[in-house]
Amino acid sequence: MQSNGAFTTVTPRRSFMRVQHADTSRAHNNPTTTVTPAAKPSNAGKPKREWPEAVRQYVQRAFAPENNEPSVSRQDMEIKLKQTISDAAEANDLLHVDWKNLPLPQQTILYEREKEKEQRENTRHISTLSIQDTNITSIAPPSRKRKSTDWEPTAADTESGPPWRATNHRNVFEERISYPDKRQRQDTPGKGSSKFHYSLDNRKNRFEDRQPSLLSPQTFSSTKNSPTPDIDQGPVVGRCQDLEKRYFRLTSAPNPETVRPLAVLEKTLDHLKRKWKKENNYGYICDQFKSLRQDLTVQHIKTEFTVNVYEIHARIALEKGDLGEYNQCQTQLRALYSQNLGGHPTEFKAYRILYFIHTCNRTDMNDVLADLTSAEKRDAAIKHALDARSALALGNYHKFFRLYLDTPHMGAYLMDMFVARERLAALSNICKSYKPDVKLRFLAEELGFESDDESARFVLDHGGQVFLEERVDGVRLLTGKALGFFEEAKDLAFKRVDIKGQI
Repeated sequence: MQSNGAFTTVTPRRSFMRVQHADTSRAHNNPTTTVTPAAKPSNAGKPKREWPEAVRQYVQRAFAPENNEPSVSRQDMEIKLKQTISDAAEANDLLHVDWKNLPLPQQTILYEREKEKEQRENTRHISTLSIQDTNITSIAPPSRKRKSTDWEPTAADTESGPPWRATNHRNVFEERISYPDKRQRQDTPGKGSSKFHYSLDNRKNRFEDRQPSLLSPQTFSSTKNSPTPDIDQGPVVGRCQDLEKRYFRLTSAPNPETVRPLAVLEKTLDHLKRKWKKENNYGYICDQFKSLRQDLTVQHIKTEFTVNVYEIHARIALEKGDLGEYNQCQTQLRALYSQNLGGHPTEFKAYRILYFIHTCNRTDMNDVLADLTSAEKRDAAIKHALDARSALALGNYHKFFRLYLDTPHMGAYLMDMFVARERLAALSNICKSYKPDVKLRFLAEELGFESDDESARFVLDHGGQVFLEERVDGVRLLTGKALGFFEEAKDLAFKRVDIKGQI
C-alpha cells in the first residue's frame, strides 16, 4: 500500500478465496498470495459385507408379525437386534452362533426386564431384613402427619422403594394383609410381629423357588397370582394317538402325552370332515377343530396342512354364522399366507372385503384396497367383492342385488349378514322415487327376492303390513305413505352392526 496524502492506494484482490484472519499481515505484505483449499480426503466406497444366511433368517424372524411383543417397542427391538449382531461380528462368531435357536431380541428384552425386576425384589427383601434386624420398625413417629423436610432421601431408600413406603414405619408386608375389621389394624410393634415373620418366611420361600428360572432366557415367570401358560418355551412333540380330543384352554405348559403329532392330526382332519358331512353337528365340530388348532400351535407346525385346517374351520364358521370363530381363523390365515404356505389367499381376501362392508369399517377397507395387486384385482372372487363395494358406494342397489344373486364361493354367507340392511336402504330410496305405489313383483326383482311372497314377508317382518294393499292387479306397496316408516327402519338397521370378534 502507498499513502498519498488524502487517500491510500489499495491493491485489488486477485482471488475469490477468503483470506483467514490469522494470515492478514502476510496477505498485506504479499497481495498476490492466494490460499489454496485443503484437499478433502476421498471417501473410498467400503466393500459391501456379506452376512451369513442364518443371520438373515434370524433378522426375518425378529421382524415377523407373529413374533411381535406388545410390551416391546419396535425401536427397542431394533436396538437389541443390532447390538446382538454387532457383538457377534466383533468377536468373529457370526458362523459359530446358533442363530436358529438363539432367543429373539423381543424375548431377550423381556427376560432382561424380568431379571431386573427380580433383582429389585431381592434388594427390597434384603433391605427389609436389615431394617428388622436393627429394630428400626419399633420406633414409632410422634405424629402421622409429616412435613416435607422431615424426610431426606438416601441411596438405600431410593433402591429399596418409593418415598411413601419409606415414610411408613409399619411393617412392609402389613399392607398386604386383609383385615375383617379396621380396628384390628394397629400400629403397636408387638401385635403384628408374628404376622410379619410369617409373611417374610413365605416371601423368602417364593423367592428361592423362582431363582432357578433366572438361569434360562426362555422361561419368563409371571408376577400375577393366577398361573398362566408358558407356550413360548419351545415346540412340543406330541405322543397322543387319539383322533378325537376335547378342547381345553391351557393353564400350564402343554403335556406331550395329551398332544397329537402331525401324522395323527392329518387322520383327525379326515375324520372330522366325514363326521361334519354325516352329522352336521357344529358344536362338536367347532370344539374338535379348536383342539386340532391348539395341537398345531403348541408344536409350532406351520405348513400347508395348517393352512388347510384354518380354511376349513373358517368356512364351517361362515356357514353357521359364527363371526367370532371365523375371525380367529382369518387372523391366523393372514399370517400364514404371508409365509407363502399355499392355500386360497384370494378367496379369503374377498371374504375380508365383504366383512368390512358388513361392519362399515372404512379404515381397514382402505388398507385392504391399498394392498391389492393387479393380479388379485383380476381374480373372480375379489372382483365380485370390489364390485359390490362400488355399487353400495354409488347407491346402485339394482347392481348390488344382481351381484348378491351371483356370489362366488361362500361369500353369500357373509352378504346374508348385511343384505337385509341394504334392502331397507334400497326400499327407502324406492319410496322416494316411485309414488304413490309399486307392485310387489317390482320389489322382488329390484331387491333380489326369489318370489313375491318372499318380498311380502320381508315387509311384514319389519312391521309394514299397513302399507300393503291388495288390488285387482295384485298386491301393491303404498310407497307414498311408507317413506317415513322405512327411513326410520333403515337408520335403526345401520346402528346395529354386529362386530363380534372383529379383526
